[in-house]
Amino acid sequence: MFAYKKKYDVIVCGAGISGVAAAVSAARMGCSVALIEKQTLIGGLATSGLIFFYLPLCDGKGNQVMSGIPEELLKKSMEYSPFDLPQQWGGNGLCRDVSRNSRYDVQFSPAGFTLSLDRILKEANVDLWLETMVCNVRMTGNRIRAVEVENTSGRGLLTAKCFVDTTGEALLIRRAGGKVYTEENMLSYWMIENISNHQAKFSFADTLHVQALTWKDYAVPSGSALSSAMVTRYTRECWERTRKYLDESYKTSGQTRFEHFPVHLPAMAQFRKIAVPENKIMLTDNDVEKHFNSSIGMTGDWRKSGPVWETPFESLIPQEIQGVFTAGRCAGTLGDAWEIYRVIPAAAMTGEAAGCAAALCARSGVSSHELPANEVQKILRARGIKLHREEILPDKDSQNNQQRKEK
Repeated sequence: MFAYKKKYDVIVCGAGISGVAAAVSAARMGCSVALIEKQTLIGGLATSGLIFFYLPLCDGKGNQVMSGIPEELLKKSMEYSPFDLPQQWGGNGLCRDVSRNSRYDVQFSPAGFTLSLDRILKEANVDLWLETMVCNVRMTGNRIRAVEVENTSGRGLLTAKCFVDTTGEALLIRRAGGKVYTEENMLSYWMIENISNHQAKFSFADTLHVQALTWKDYAVPSGSALSSAMVTRYTRECWERTRKYLDESYKTSGQTRFEHFPVHLPAMAQFRKIAVPENKIMLTDNDVEKHFNSSIGMTGDWRKSGPVWETPFESLIPQEIQGVFTAGRCAGTLGDAWEIYRVIPAAAMTGEAAGCAAALCARSGVSSHELPANEVQKILRARGIKLHREEILPDKDSQNNQQRKEK
């Protein structure tokens, strides 16, 4: 029946930022790890989606919120890139976007970041499966035991002791029959274009930059991002409106196609929100700055300075399906929390924790529902990762936060 079979300790499905972080995290703990990706690019929206802004690792008030693999990937993203960090975060001040503030963030070249991500995976001995689709799951009761995959070699069976769903669409959970939630997407499109005499915010060179186009009059109905027909409709609508943008530019600017033209389009539909599973804890708008004893990492609010979100371990554990953790855009978040956690730094943070948890389950043989949060916390703390808000605040703020908790 199967053209090939292989066994691993951990299998990560989806090679976006959270998938890379999860795979590397588990592999560095001595596990055999497979990372499955349906495209021939890794990095997800950050690379094939051209979302080339590594959002802040800080709270906007000078306090670093994330370290570990999120910080490692941020620094690696500059390896083949014309951008740099702000000076206060160790950069040389050669940021192309002079309007940027002083947060711990950076822009990067999507193509360059792809090359760096692959090097990290190779150094960690992760077995990368490109152009491989997850078609089905094999289960014992409500626990995932294997995935059926399809690629140019035919249908295969990959077995693992534990899995991580970083597909961005909760694919493993849905294939296993678990409940998921969906939300609306605005129509948005980022492309790389050449345009002469143009001062752009996202600029690679004098005439080469990323154009971010957003049409607020068009929102994809809730749940439709799971429809193949909607993926086509969404993408072609983006193409149509991009053509209109270029045509209008030729009419109004006086520039010709020799001066203004598209260079590269996204290789994937730029849905920000597709599906998240019903996890043991679903973070919502009310959970900002809330203390969780089981926190496995934090994230700031990339849109504004100040708020810090702790991430409970239970937000990575599906309510019904066992043998799998979730991370990135598949972490347990809804509403505004989904906006906070769907971006690159939070994806890397949750990915690192999920990979660590999967490795611990593979070692011990316990299921995802049986693993104590403090076992994961112990590993993350050994990596120098701070888990609670009071650990990153100045003394005065820390005291005030402790008082709020006691009340």
